[in-house]
Amino acid sequence: MGGNYSPDTDVRKNVMMTESKRMDQNTLGSYRIQPNPRISVTFNRENIQYSGGDQLRSHYIVEGIESQSISAVERSVVWYTEGKGEEDLGVVFFERIQLDRRRDGTQTSSTSLIADHLTGALATDLPHSPLSYEGIIVKIRWCVRIRIFFRSGRDFVSEHIFFLGSVPVVRLPAKIEK
Repeated sequence: MGGNYSPDTDVRKNVMMTESKRMDQNTLGSYRIQPNPRISVTFNRENIQYSGGDQLRSHYIVEGIESQSISAVERSVVWYTEGKGEEDLGVVFFERIQLDRRRDGTQTSSTSLIADHLTGALATDLPHSPLSYEGIIVKIRWCVRIRIFFRSGRDFVSEHIFFLGSVPVVRLPAKIEK
């Protein structure tokens, strides 16, 4: 890990951001890079800790890109595994919203699309398993995933971690010196 890593760092504050290659080709055949969007998500629980059967409600804002460059938004609640072995993925909630414009310029979706940002909300009841688990060999992570599709054909994915259950974080035992 980098120089700022500490075993006491609360892994529950980590947010993973991944970006696919997003480039637009203009008429001259050269490429220009699209600016990175900023996607912020707020949860109905400040500590982002949930139990099985709880309702997760979240609100998101996409900023930093021109709204007319967006063709669709996917929003989902998923869990996935990381670590040794095959990676698994489970989807609890999924919705794709097409942001097609009519000829008169009005939107055909119910998502709020303003000149400089897009907002939305989602709600779903959470299952009782699998529980979030921060192990040494394998991890089970839950997240709200917002995926933006651009008219250019490229996309941008933002994952916002939350926790289901209260399984303690696994720590390696301290090395014993003799």
